[in-house]
Amino acid sequence: MDISQAIARLKQEPGFADNVGMVLVHNGTVRSWSRKDKQQVTALEVTPDQTKIQELVQDFSTRPGIFRIVVEARSGRFQPGDDLLFIIVAGDVREHVKPVLAELLERIKAEGVRKREISATDSTIP
Repeated sequence: MDISQAIARLKQEPGFADNVGMVLVHNGTVRSWSRKDKQQVTALEVTPDQTKIQELVQDFSTRPGIFRIVVEARSGRFQPGDDLLFIIVAGDVREHVKPVLAELLERIKAEGVRKREISATDSTIP
């Protein structure tokens, strides 16, 4: 996802200027270390549940002050530094937008994405 282009498209939507005072962006990338044990990660396999993610987006889009939510969850095998998950939340004021982004991110990570870290010592690496 090109963040600048995605935001430019949002700004072209009818009602944007009348309803949006904040746009927050999450750009999740692959870490080179495991959060669990700090072991080096050489790759990450990710399988998003797009249906679940869209259900969450629909639910969170009804929250007060939220104008639009855009999510791109990538699938496949990724290297450290690669982009994995983009979330854009546009809404009226920070008191509405910040908690929606934070909670939606946690829910997508918990319910909408499966991932498997691959380390340098992983025997499944050819």
